[in-house]
Amino acid sequence: MSTGPISIDTPVRFAAKLPEAADVVVIGSGVIGVSTALYLARAGRSVVLLEKGRIAGEQSSRNWGWIRQQGRDPDELPIMVEANRHWRQLATETNRDIGLVRGGVTYLAQTEAEMARYADWVPHAQSQGVDTRLLTRAETAALLPAASKSYLGALHTASDMRAEPWVAVPALAELAARAGAQIIENCAVRCLDIAAGRVAGVVTEQGRTAAPEVVLAGGAWSALFLRNHGVALPQLSVRATVAATTALPEVAPGGMADTRIAFRPRQDGGYTLAAGGFHELFLGWDALRALPKFLTQLKAEPFGTRFLPAAPKGYPDGWRTPRRWSGEDTSPFEGQRVLNPAPNARKVQQLKHAFAALFPELPSFEIAQSWAGMIDTMPDVVPVVDRVAALPGLTLGTGMSGHGFGIGPAMGRILADLAQGNAPGHDLTRFRLSRFADGSPMRLGPAL
Repeated sequence: MSTGPISIDTPVRFAAKLPEAADVVVIGSGVIGVSTALYLARAGRSVVLLEKGRIAGEQSSRNWGWIRQQGRDPDELPIMVEANRHWRQLATETNRDIGLVRGGVTYLAQTEAEMARYADWVPHAQSQGVDTRLLTRAETAALLPAASKSYLGALHTASDMRAEPWVAVPALAELAARAGAQIIENCAVRCLDIAAGRVAGVVTEQGRTAAPEVVLAGGAWSALFLRNHGVALPQLSVRATVAATTALPEVAPGGMADTRIAFRPRQDGGYTLAAGGFHELFLGWDALRALPKFLTQLKAEPFGTRFLPAAPKGYPDGWRTPRRWSGEDTSPFEGQRVLNPAPNARKVQQLKHAFAALFPELPSFEIAQSWAGMIDTMPDVVPVVDRVAALPGLTLGTGMSGHGFGIGPAMGRILADLAQGNAPGHDLTRFRLSRFADGSPMRLGPAL
């Protein structure tokens, strides 16, 4: 069984024949696209899911594996509560153990200011019936008896979960295929097929598929895809580094984080480690264009981003990545099948030392593997989930800002309903595409 991210070297699992027509085409097979295809197929729609590389090959197999309600933007929270229900049900329907565990999520506080921020969020949880509560110093110490550091308290949600993303998302794809979705890996969508001013299908490297509805769930590639069609999306992608330890005794029951390190137990007995609040941005044309939109976020967290001068060749915001092409041209999506950024080696060693220092009684351990992923993020740290007015027939679900794995099944259900013209079941005003152009003030999601 795989214990780490999916890559271009992962064998192709889905190779359906490209159909001439479908009710809906879904572009991108991360957790959002896979879940969308699953719920469309279960609704009886003919749906084809197209992936330029591998199922869950990018951020959907490279994330922390947290399925958390805690700390969500208040407008995301009802959707996340729904997602928790879906995860519990879907885990019973797969023929794989996806590692779903209810271990809770805990944010550890070292200062009164952190405790105050956590206390401010508790009413949002209470309004949705989520079991979040503040822990005292003694309760926090009891939760982490082996920790060398004393914490002032914590924010804790016992009902939050975790799963192994590199197992879970392909398992959902198998459910979608069994429900009738046609899934094709190694088949890049070059562009939309537009007729009479609206979506008529897609043009892929294997040919055309006619469809009156298309869902774009392209993750870090969404802004590049839309720009080719004249639609501006102020989305950037940041690199986040993750590491996995060798097997260790249990020191924490679930996902935990302080200002230096985040960690959670793994199904293989090790721990996944990551740096909370740290990421790296490769500068490019989109970064320059979108800078004014991101100023509010940068001012709120001025030291959370490290800037790098240039992305690797072929990345979505690379200096030489094409911004315009036709359906007859080889697209950037064919040149870079799977984003596989190198992890920050220095950060990996810092994570190892921080974890060892926090739990000094642990036996000696090694980093079994490390990796990085490109997180698609928006200026206000909440996604875009909307119909694209400029391209009738196109539904957009992107910019999950590092929150996509846990909320994925519910977002997929919502996108499936939007593509069918159904009510989404939640207020999506916060996630409208037009908020970046209609003069609305930038309102950041909670920095929790």
